[in-house]
Amino acid sequence: MRDIPGPPDRPDSGLSAITAAGGLHAYQLRLHERYGPLVRFQLPGAPSAVSVADPVLLEATAAIDNRPERLFEFLAPLCEAGNLQTLPAHEHTPFRRALLSVLAGRRSHEAHFAAFTALATDLADRWAATGEVTLQQDLSALSLRMICQYALGGDIDDPAGVVRAFETVLTVHLGRGPQSDDDLTRAGLALAHLRGVVDGVLAAGGSDLVAALDEAGLSAARIRDSVLMIMLAAHHTTGVAVSWTLHLLSRHPEPAARVAAELDAVLGDRPAPSYADLRRLPYLERCLKESMRLFPPGPYGARETIGELALGPHIVPAGTTIFYPFWAVHLNPEHWPDPETFDPDRFTPEASARRHRYAYLPFGLGPRACEGASLAMVEAELVLAVLLRRFRLEPVEEHPVVPVERFVLWAEHDIRMRLTTRFRPPAEP
Repeated sequence: MRDIPGPPDRPDSGLSAITAAGGLHAYQLRLHERYGPLVRFQLPGAPSAVSVADPVLLEATAAIDNRPERLFEFLAPLCEAGNLQTLPAHEHTPFRRALLSVLAGRRSHEAHFAAFTALATDLADRWAATGEVTLQQDLSALSLRMICQYALGGDIDDPAGVVRAFETVLTVHLGRGPQSDDDLTRAGLALAHLRGVVDGVLAAGGSDLVAALDEAGLSAARIRDSVLMIMLAAHHTTGVAVSWTLHLLSRHPEPAARVAAELDAVLGDRPAPSYADLRRLPYLERCLKESMRLFPPGPYGARETIGELALGPHIVPAGTTIFYPFWAVHLNPEHWPDPETFDPDRFTPEASARRHRYAYLPFGLGPRACEGASLAMVEAELVLAVLLRRFRLEPVEEHPVVPVERFVLWAEHDIRMRLTTRFRPPAEP
């Protein structure tokens, strides 16, 4: 692969370059700015890697169903029955089919919509009692409550504590250097707490998801692992997607005013939408999609070739890590003119139809794409509708907002907002 452009090799497998750039997501942006849409680079845990930021080249990789095991080792401590993120294709296919049968079901989304609305309204009521809020902390906890209601058959008592436990486990196991005994002890206690929470949720009652996994023949340990991974993925990604959308709207008054006007026209005197109303909020959906373009909740993905693969004029051998830098793909100026500008009208039906289908990948691509994508969109649009109906949000200017890589594209020190009430729900009779 030496004819693929890229930086010179380093003795530390590229770790110092990634650290100097401020994380892997920022490093990818720099690589593609300098070397073009296909880059050969070093990645700790991947002896041979290429990064692909061009939608046409990505299409050649879309059918790959292997993930590089070493890159996902940091998730192994969450799993007692094997790392679910790196299941071989013959195990992954029935597992994915079982998840999609529940997570992608529109009828199931609608059945849980009232519970979702109650949770979002509860957060809005609590926000109404304060003048300033911390977005990602509150919205991650809300998303966790939603996934428990939807897929796990119940709620949990301390979602903020679960969020902190996930952060502890991932912070320790994402570290590339040696961890102290104290670090490992903290991570072990946090993981034991998470498993206890999952056991409590499962004991509280069945769910469609658990039933589907059981019917697929998964063991009790693998069902527990699956529930834990879904909790991890759902609460992080949906919470940060809503947070970044509110952040962008707070800094762009004209789109924010359009969203408010659309909500007022559709909802009338109601504080929250019905499930059917989501179809009548196209501009809100466009704002969410544009936010996930600029700040994809999961900033990258990876696959591993099982045979030779042609990428343009280049042939990469079996065992190569194919790296998907979603952020770089979303900022590719050939497909996104003026790519760093927030412009929700990039997602009108006409504009979307003109674009390559792999130019926008907030939920990944191919057989390892996110099974919960449609559920996440329902949750995010509902939460945005409830909050933007009730409040006008203004950024706390003295509080900097800096994207950082922490499993998802987080904001360092969170995102703080000041609230102004713009709609008061009618009093209960």
